[in-house]
Amino acid sequence: MRNFRKILLPFAILPFKSIISAQKKDSIPQKVIAFVTDKFPQTRDFNLEYTQLTPYKYSSSLYGANQPDNKIKNFQQLKANANIYFFKHEKWILNAALNYRYTSINAENNVFFLPEENNKGDFHYHSEALSITHISKLFNKMAIYSATASVDGSEQHFERVRGMLTGSLILKANAKTKMTLGVALFLDPSTQVPALPIFTYEHRFNNGWVADVVLPKKILIRKDMFSNGRISFGTEMDNTSLYIYRSDKRYEFRQLEINSGAIYEHNLGSNLIATLKTGVRVMPRARLFDKEESFKDYTLETTAKPSLYFNLGISYNPFARPKAK
Repeated sequence: MRNFRKILLPFAILPFKSIISAQKKDSIPQKVIAFVTDKFPQTRDFNLEYTQLTPYKYSSSLYGANQPDNKIKNFQQLKANANIYFFKHEKWILNAALNYRYTSINAENNVFFLPEENNKGDFHYHSEALSITHISKLFNKMAIYSATASVDGSEQHFERVRGMLTGSLILKANAKTKMTLGVALFLDPSTQVPALPIFTYEHRFNNGWVADVVLPKKILIRKDMFSNGRISFGTEMDNTSLYIYRSDKRYEFRQLEINSGAIYEHNLGSNLIATLKTGVRVMPRARLFDKEESFKDYTLETTAKPSLYFNLGISYNPFARPKAK
């Protein structure tokens, strides 16, 4: 399970704030509402971010044969995301996510997956997803079920259609602690695992620090700073997916990324939030495989050395609710 699909969030774990807002106000204590509708929402309505990596070396094998070590001299990425809610009801939520990612890679020597064995490549990736969520009761606890359909592709073609089913139980929800447990089922022949457990835990300690755990996505500890800032330390997982066209074949490139470091967020007012992230990125394994095959039937496999990353982001949340007093 080295490459968890990015689709897991925000659909597999629908933001607790959205669930709260879909419920009747008198069904949940006001202190809980105050805790989960803070000035830094888990999922941003509109988000733009830029990432730069320092140069790093990597080794690779092509069709099982080891290749000379190479170096990525420059890696840049621009991401844009939108999360839109069409309908919120006491028991139903309908929302969509639009994602775009531009990736620029510049290598020291020729690379098989870059265009025509070039040293540089620019890639465009997009995905669109529609999710419907139902909120009910199970074992006398709030249960959340969702179904998601998504498509993705490049600037040339739509490539894959995927589906996902999730179910989660809210085990605890009070002014200090939120905890859920569930499972996600993936409807995708190229996936590495057909199902994945989901666990979320958020706890506010008396000293002001907050544990924020979403497995397998992230483990963070954070604390408010100044009047409108927040600092976080920990680890987040992400991935880079690309579609590559060589001759008459279509390939998919997937790379798991583990980012460990610090995050600073600052609420600028008017529903704007600025974010700075920095630390060490580890890329344990990346694979290139024929789109008609699966991740395990790969053409190229790479293992990279760690690299430093710098990320700048800005988000706009026009549908955010004011923080309860």
